[in-house]
Amino acid sequence: MKIIKLIEKNFFAVGRYWGKLNGGLIAAESMHAMSSGIPTDDLNWAWNERPLTREGIKGIKRIKNYYEQLSLPFWWWVYPSGQSPFIKKMMENEGLHFIRTMPCLAADLSALTLPMSSPAVIDIALVQGKKDLDLWEKTSFAGFDMDGASQKQYQKFVDSFDMQATSPQKLLLACFEGKPAATALLFFSQDAAGIYFVATLPAFRKRGVGLAVTLAAMQHAKQAGFQYIILQSSEAGLNVYKQAGFQEYCGADIYGPGIAAT
Repeated sequence: MKIIKLIEKNFFAVGRYWGKLNGGLIAAESMHAMSSGIPTDDLNWAWNERPLTREGIKGIKRIKNYYEQLSLPFWWWVYPSGQSPFIKKMMENEGLHFIRTMPCLAADLSALTLPMSSPAVIDIALVQGKKDLDLWEKTSFAGFDMDGASQKQYQKFVDSFDMQATSPQKLLLACFEGKPAATALLFFSQDAAGIYFVATLPAFRKRGVGLAVTLAAMQHAKQAGFQYIILQSSEAGLNVYKQAGFQEYCGADIYGPGIAAT
């Protein structure tokens, strides 16, 4: 299906882009691995863009060794285009266990009527300049409830973001009654836009801020000329994204060196 391909291509494109920002990208045939330098599994991605053959075990070993040398946890994402009958066994043989299936969603912006502005108490703006970037970094870090020990690495990763007008990504910061409350990152690839880094500070959750910043990102993508926009969602965020007009089209199976799903 065309939309599933758009979901995959945007994810692969943003992974390659982030990896190249700090030299943290390697490739092994159809397999790639991106390192953000942050010691959290969901910000270090490995993925395969085609089904793995049995010879692919060499690539799996290489990528696993890559993260071990960096002392970083990681997730290996398997999208529909990368599935095969024996991939689960191959992963398990290398100590990579199935963790969960991540819902992948998309919206047709041409079919949606999006609000032109946010509620009066919520102000959303594109991040411009170092001062705004620092505020976005602090807000997103706290919104993700990340371990304080990883803050320096997170800051270094965000500082590597290209803030020029020609950059394929745009950062949004939402304020609630003048206080920083939530973030989002919009990534433009060839055929679709993607939303990432949606994070809301605990004090502002369940106040419509996450929905508002998602809708604002969708509006920016629509104004930039994109018909489709995609994202990956935790189970907790599904209802918010469906409220915004997203539909679930597929799932990405996630493997990692952590505890296997039961």
